[in-house]
Amino acid sequence: MKTYRITLLPGDGVGREIVPEAVRVLESLGKRRGRCFEFREALVGGAAIDRVGVPLPDETLTAALEADAVLLGAVGGPKWEGLEYAKRPERALLGLREKLGTFANLRPAVLFPMLKDASTLKPEVIEGLDIMVVRELTGGIYFGTPRGVERYEGGERGINTEIYTTPEIERIARIAFGLARKRRRLVTSVDKANVLEATELWRRVVTKVHAEFPDVELRHMYVDNCAMQLIRRPTQFDVIVTTNLFGDILSDEASMLTGSIGMLPSASLGGAVGLYEPIHGSAPDIAGQNIANPIATILSAAMMLRHSFELEDDAAAVERAVHRVLERGYRTPDILQPGMTKTGTREMGGLIADAIA
Repeated sequence: MKTYRITLLPGDGVGREIVPEAVRVLESLGKRRGRCFEFREALVGGAAIDRVGVPLPDETLTAALEADAVLLGAVGGPKWEGLEYAKRPERALLGLREKLGTFANLRPAVLFPMLKDASTLKPEVIEGLDIMVVRELTGGIYFGTPRGVERYEGGERGINTEIYTTPEIERIARIAFGLARKRRRLVTSVDKANVLEATELWRRVVTKVHAEFPDVELRHMYVDNCAMQLIRRPTQFDVIVTTNLFGDILSDEASMLTGSIGMLPSASLGGAVGLYEPIHGSAPDIAGQNIANPIATILSAAMMLRHSFELEDDAAAVERAVHRVLERGYRTPDILQPGMTKTGTREMGGLIADAIA
């Protein structure tokens, strides 16, 4: 029997509550389907800072590189906001993405039919929503240099640099077009080419790569218009491919179309080891209260099964279990609706684990 090695990075806040629920689901899947999952836990983010003084210890990076996949909870919180940028918990995420070589971030935004009333948009606007945001993850303004805060005669000046190269754009574009071939064959490339030269290059390179995928339609859209169209008519989108900064913002916007950011998973791919995490943060205001929604983390585990382990049937089994529990009316507080049964973090994880067929 093959053993699938998973490094767990619970991190901070609700991360320590939601990752164990994904583990419960994987263990249940393993028992029912004869899979062997081996888990190894390591420190990351604020928890690592408190213990060893840095957000991404060498031991954690080694554990991640030696695994078949990494499942992360969340990092950060007010406790560490006073630290200099290089030492904040969030730097661990950037470091992991860079060292693992995960340049492509896949963020699906899919509406569960039974949750359409949980969205702030009208049901007829979001019905049938199924978007895949492909965010470039290791380039752009988050990694560009020079960067920092420096003094000048008038006070201080903050600097960040947006940089993209042709190879960086080509590889993320190919990921997006490849995914679209398995979906509705439409890619919307989002940029600000009318203002930013770096994204003028982005548009030119994406257009060039499109020639390799003649069976897929390509549309270009400015980021401000895309932000508006996601609210106006979100079902017009299939695959959205965009830069690191724009993808960060637009994927969070898309997540709220579904009713709760607590429902949406992500996968960071491109290197030898995939990184999987819910797109929400550490939510310190609700941490430790058994009310966080673990579904995004559980669905991230399903993406791990699909993309890192090539266990498509197992991934689908986890997703069906989530559907079954929601159809039976169980809801965590973030998606609670009248007439539904209020459920805590641990209870929701147990229900989904038990629903694995």
